[in-house]
Amino acid sequence: MDSKPNITRNLIIFASGEGSNTEKIIDYFTDKPEIKISAVLSNKYNSPVLEKAHKRNIKAISFDRDSFFYSNEVFHLMKDLNPDLIVLAGFLWLMPERIVQHFSGKIINLHPALLPKHGGKGMYGNRVHKAVIANEEPESGITIHYVNENFDEGRVVEQFKTKVNAEDTHEGLAEKIKALEHKHYPEVIEKILKGGYGKK
Repeated sequence: MDSKPNITRNLIIFASGEGSNTEKIIDYFTDKPEIKISAVLSNKYNSPVLEKAHKRNIKAISFDRDSFFYSNEVFHLMKDLNPDLIVLAGFLWLMPERIVQHFSGKIINLHPALLPKHGGKGMYGNRVHKAVIANEEPESGITIHYVNENFDEGRVVEQFKTKVNAEDTHEGLAEKIKALEHKHYPEVIEKILKGGYGKK
């Protein structure tokens, strides 16, 4: 258990899309003052996730490719925010090496399949679910893992599974996976921040 339970833990979230996981994470920690979400960042200036953060009085920041990959603007912003954990929630860009190295062991991602299956560049969302159905996999699930310099190759924190039935479509499977994401991602984030997984 965490030896300093009264210290506030600070996290930031990166997202690219609608932000349903970000919304669940924010709501989960609303009544947990020991964990603060200091910012939600998106690579899409018109992403609904920014509006969802803004409505909940959380700093909402957008950035472009140049400020992320080719300058230190986002990197310096992250250092100023000084997060204990960086959460990727549907964020599709690869983290630059300088960010991964500086925040080593502090960045986690959620993948909608049981890695190492159906991971890698370009494998996200319905592409993953269609691949699972096409391969007639008996099960799928989610993988929560630390982030390194390669897509979906960081050390696994936890996996949660669901059965894939013969009649399942990729849309139906997507709903099953989304339910796992909404239930388990906030819980795992809290456990990491409270030292529940030991040393990274």
